[in-house]
Amino acid sequence: MAHTFDPELQAAVGRMMAMAAEQGLSLERTPAARGDWRSLRAASEAALAAWEATAAEHGEITRSDFEVVSRDGIAVPLRWYTPPGYDTSTAGPAAVYLHGGGMILANVDLYDRYVAAYVADSGVPLLAVDYRRAPEAQHPAPVEDCYSGLRWLVQHAGELGVQPERVAVMGDSGGGGLAAGVALLARERGLALAKQILVYPMLDDRNTVPDPALVPFAGWSYDDNYTGWSALLGGAIGGPDVPAVAAPARAEDVSGLPATYVEVGELDIFRDESIGYARRIAAAGTSVELHVHPGCPHGFERVSSEADVVKRSRADRVRALRSF
Repeated sequence: MAHTFDPELQAAVGRMMAMAAEQGLSLERTPAARGDWRSLRAASEAALAAWEATAAEHGEITRSDFEVVSRDGIAVPLRWYTPPGYDTSTAGPAAVYLHGGGMILANVDLYDRYVAAYVADSGVPLLAVDYRRAPEAQHPAPVEDCYSGLRWLVQHAGELGVQPERVAVMGDSGGGGLAAGVALLARERGLALAKQILVYPMLDDRNTVPDPALVPFAGWSYDDNYTGWSALLGGAIGGPDVPAVAAPARAEDVSGLPATYVEVGELDIFRDESIGYARRIAAAGTSVELHVHPGCPHGFERVSSEADVVKRSRADRVRALRSF
């Protein structure tokens, strides 16, 4: 049976295209050539900026900017988001949030309202790490930046009103892959995590051969995936020497990881690697919650906040944030 879009998402796309046509605009994106990270970054960041400009501002969320020195001595910006009335004298949970972008694009500013909305809905403070991006900074710089942000949060837990044993890591897309890599690093380095929340995570550098059934729905395409992974890994992409902290799907041992939440759309090219990673973690004896949303492509929640599947997935993510 052929795949189809979720009807509400499809209707929302139709409305957006009709509105654009009335204004003499087109929402069609010319695909960037395989390996052309500059064009892919420019087009994708323009789309993210347009979404960010129309998203709710959540001005009631307090933002505080900090800095951490990464493993190689480079300073990395951090942004700490807290809900209204946040009381540092009563310690509670917190999470590190790692933005999406296929390892090559976006930043904390382009995700500012997106992250603030999670804090507003959950009441859980989040620390966003403005990690360096490939190809300017190849592996291990991005994942080490993110781990440094996690370590900073744990080290400053007392002054921030956080219980260090109730710290999680969360990310979407490329940030979901980095979150999974950070969880592996934390396990190796003896830093206990309460949970990992992986939203359609980018986990496997070998996923560059198109599945014809998914190609028509791929907002993040197989060519895009090659571009992102090759920017991060250079000539090592797809070869035998890629470490698991760079591409977590390669991890031979997934035992000892924190409780795990994984979510992916049925029409996402990350579907199979997300399911596979969740299944392996569950088989290793760790509690896992897995959602595969029928008719949903990559980044589906940005299509329409009113679609039932988006409301359900949003509720699940917020619940996951409140669960540790």
